[in-house]
Amino acid sequence: MSSAPGLHSPPSEPAGLGRVQLAWLAAAVFVVSAGYGALMPLLPAWLEPLMAADGKAEVARHVGLLSGLYAAGVLVGAPLWGLVSDRCGRGRILVIGLVGYVASLLPLLRADWVGLAGIYALRGASGFFVAAVVPVVPALVAEYTPQAQRARRFAWLGAMSLLGFLFGPGLNAAAAQVSATLAGVGAGTLDPTDLVIVMSAALGALMMLGLAATLPRPAPAAFEDESQRASADRRRAMALWGLNGVVMFVLSGFELGIVLQGQQHPTLSSREISLMFAECSLVMLGVNALLFFTGLLERAAGRGVMAAGLVLAIAGLAMLAQHRSDAWMYVGVSFTAAGTGLVLPTISYLAAGASRRRLGATMGGLAAAAGFGQTLGSAAAGWLFGAVAQLSFAWLALPLLATLGTLIVRPAWWSTEGPPPRSPRVSSDPLPK
Repeated sequence: MSSAPGLHSPPSEPAGLGRVQLAWLAAAVFVVSAGYGALMPLLPAWLEPLMAADGKAEVARHVGLLSGLYAAGVLVGAPLWGLVSDRCGRGRILVIGLVGYVASLLPLLRADWVGLAGIYALRGASGFFVAAVVPVVPALVAEYTPQAQRARRFAWLGAMSLLGFLFGPGLNAAAAQVSATLAGVGAGTLDPTDLVIVMSAALGALMMLGLAATLPRPAPAAFEDESQRASADRRRAMALWGLNGVVMFVLSGFELGIVLQGQQHPTLSSREISLMFAECSLVMLGVNALLFFTGLLERAAGRGVMAAGLVLAIAGLAMLAQHRSDAWMYVGVSFTAAGTGLVLPTISYLAAGASRRRLGATMGGLAAAAGFGQTLGSAAAGWLFGAVAQLSFAWLALPLLATLGTLIVRPAWWSTEGPPPRSPRVSSDPLPK
């Protein structure tokens, strides 16, 4: 007897993302990254009127706590939103995240009304809702992108995130210029801080409307052999989460170490430290551009690309640990930035090979691991640099060496290919189907 038609036929592939849809998704990543970079310098301006009697030291302590609370919101929200998006649809979760992001910004226009507790609640909420954007955008891109185009699109997303961080501080300068222009033409005085909040919220609202109008319809559920894919997906996801956490741990410690070099090398000015941070961002942006224009990840094994990146980062940290001049420090920063800039987009690319039913959870776990590694790395590096100063860069290289070892001895963890599909049951009907 003939089997039911289509019982074992592969599911149809979802329609790919058009250029306009991809542009809106990349713009959403850019906007939340820019919002973080633009709003962070404003924290003291919100706190000082509320804590005039407590002094600058107390304001600085609360700035640190607010930064940590934002990161905690991302840490809690990313895996939760990713998991929910696998069940309720990614487009819906993405729009909800942007609505929450905008709603968490607008009350800050009257920080004196919401008070200190309100500022804490709003920054935690902002991180929590941004966490709906961070994992869901790459999950959407992975779900609707053919394998041959996936590497370029993930490099594009990484570049947009870096550009957002670079653009964020510029939003403050733009707000100050707008405020001065309005005052000069007699249109009244507007606080630049309020302008930054309004512009950040307006950009978030624009992304929300654009995505709601252009996002693709949910793809039909695919038939997948859970017994074969579940174990491989889980093992690969856990390995990638661990690697992402380790790299972000080292990257945050490395960045803090650059800041602290000013205390250990009196000839190193704050301007030079700022140039090193700009160098780090530009090198990482250049590596993303290299991955985008060359399609390297489509032609080379991801494990090999990550190994090369880890070697570069280890070499850069070794130079920083032994440098005796500013020139060598710039070289070390470039090597470390280039190495981590190779590894991070490759991790995202490999994670995109997960089952469609687990893409959101996989990307959410990746974002949570990054937040956890970043938080832990900042705390550990502060203690480490206080104890062994410049040699801390060498200690930061040890987790990367251990990770490089796992790339060599556990190649199956980093494969983008799942197990071969199980052959369908052969029907007893001898007639051709």
